[in-house]
Amino acid sequence: MIALSLAEIAEVVGGQTHDIPDPSVQVTGPVVRDSREVEPGSLFVAFVGEHVDGHDFANAVVEAGAVALLASRPVGVPAIVVDDVQSALGALARHVVRRLGATLVALTGSAGKTSTKDLIAQVLARKAPTVFTPGSLNNEIGLPLTALSATAETRFLVLEMGARGIGHIRYLADLTPPQIGLVLNVGTAHIGEFGGREQIAQAKGELVEALPSVEDGGVAVLNADDPLVRAMASRTKAKVILFGESGEADVRAENVRLTDSGQPAFRLHTPSGASDVTMRLYGEHHVSNALAAAAVAHELGMSAYEIATALSEAGSLSRWRMEVTERPDGVTIVNDAYNANPESMRAALRALAAMGKGRRTWAVLGKMAELGDEALAEHDAVGRLAVRLNVGKLVAVGGREASWLQLGAYNEGSWGEESVHVSDAQAAVDLLRSELRPGDVVLVKASRSVGLESVAQALVETGAEGGVDAR
Repeated sequence: MIALSLAEIAEVVGGQTHDIPDPSVQVTGPVVRDSREVEPGSLFVAFVGEHVDGHDFANAVVEAGAVALLASRPVGVPAIVVDDVQSALGALARHVVRRLGATLVALTGSAGKTSTKDLIAQVLARKAPTVFTPGSLNNEIGLPLTALSATAETRFLVLEMGARGIGHIRYLADLTPPQIGLVLNVGTAHIGEFGGREQIAQAKGELVEALPSVEDGGVAVLNADDPLVRAMASRTKAKVILFGESGEADVRAENVRLTDSGQPAFRLHTPSGASDVTMRLYGEHHVSNALAAAAVAHELGMSAYEIATALSEAGSLSRWRMEVTERPDGVTIVNDAYNANPESMRAALRALAAMGKGRRTWAVLGKMAELGDEALAEHDAVGRLAVRLNVGKLVAVGGREASWLQLGAYNEGSWGEESVHVSDAQAAVDLLRSELRPGDVVLVKASRSVGLESVAQALVETGAEGGVDAR
């Protein structure tokens, strides 16, 4: 964070100082909510959670070097006490962002946010110091913490914005007002909470509504291939840039193909030139993510060649998202278990099919959460797609939703032993350990609540150490 005195912070957040001998002392380290991340000069944010109260760590964090706490009650050590810690954290982030000289890029969408954010960050870092959201910390706590990690040297601040309802992105954009806003897609993720795709589009479009006008430098980067996203052009005063495979896109891909290993390659076209891209990531869905990143980077002054080079060298920065491990015995494990929705599930299955040409493929899948009334149809459709893509074996893991996956595969023609329903992660591991053979490719994917990363991890460890229990 840019250095601020405790007195300045107290004024910004409307708090009272308690047990602070010298209010001129500055916070020079990171703003953190995890006591294990405290460094000398830190400000510790004390949240009261369902199971843990941050105030209980007051003495420990000060001993570890924290200058003070941002707290909701006095704790006997230096603290700025406020009525609402979350609101105060947001106010501090808003203040710091306004003082930064950085260009703020915000992005949202139903699928691919984190992968795209990671690509944007890696591309822009070639041009100037860049700070970006770690992992998927894209809510009302994670976003301001990321913004506060920027320093005076930061030139680009890339923030992922998530939403579970109308008004959420509007709130986040008010905390950290973007200059460039990117909307990737409108899908069915969280459709059960939103109530429909139109409501999702309404929520995601709040980002482009928050942008400055063309005259003030605002830029809306929109997916030309998604009608609900493209329609958001009418909701913004900003300059509109379109990306996609459509011929009308300002930044587009031509000659899209997959390498023998399932990595996308294409010809990148921008308004100022074209260049070839061969990505290190897996799956054709990354083409759209790459084009989104390219559109942002081109708007910020990078050439087609610079962008293509950066995209070709970019890797995955966030865990359990098409994370590929080659075992010594020739088995390939694809851990995409961080989360799942119908769009990302279909993309992962297509990537598996591409990676598995000439090899036996396995899809170890669990439920997709928060689909509401669409849950049965969407799980059935994913099971059917696995059969149409000639996946060698579907292993559906878990309860009711997993049974729908298996039933969809069965109804599509996956009889005999081509699909199976198992009760839990350990049962899946036991099955795979007994049946995998060299050269097989295994995809593991489900919503985060299922925890199927344990299956992928156990299978990786099996190849390295001869077998480890997944429990």
